[in-house]
Amino acid sequence: MNPPDLQKMLEQAQKMQSKMGQLQAELAGKRFEASAGGGMISAVATGALKIVEIRIEDAVFEQADRELVQDLVIAAVNSALASAQRHVQEQLQRFSLGGLGPLKPGGEGT
Repeated sequence: MNPPDLQKMLEQAQKMQSKMGQLQAELAGKRFEASAGGGMISAVATGALKIVEIRIEDAVFEQADRELVQDLVIAAVNSALASAQRHVQEQLQRFSLGGLGPLKPGGEGT
């Protein structure tokens, strides 16, 4: 391998690393919401797989026991995280297969 080939490979690696950073930032900014108990409890996760919000309707506390509320919160959180994780995996797979194309600010690849 001659030096120009090595230089070209390094440039390509740097471009891929930059695109991966853009993809990770884009994914971290996405939100995925799921609910349980007929929408009485909702959880919101980010593409960084962090829970950023949990909403519980007042009626839940009036009608349900502690154990049921805990189970519903767990269900909503797990569902939101699973949705976020599926989306992240799909995007990373697209990236690794080279089908991502150039990234647009705040949008997906073309």
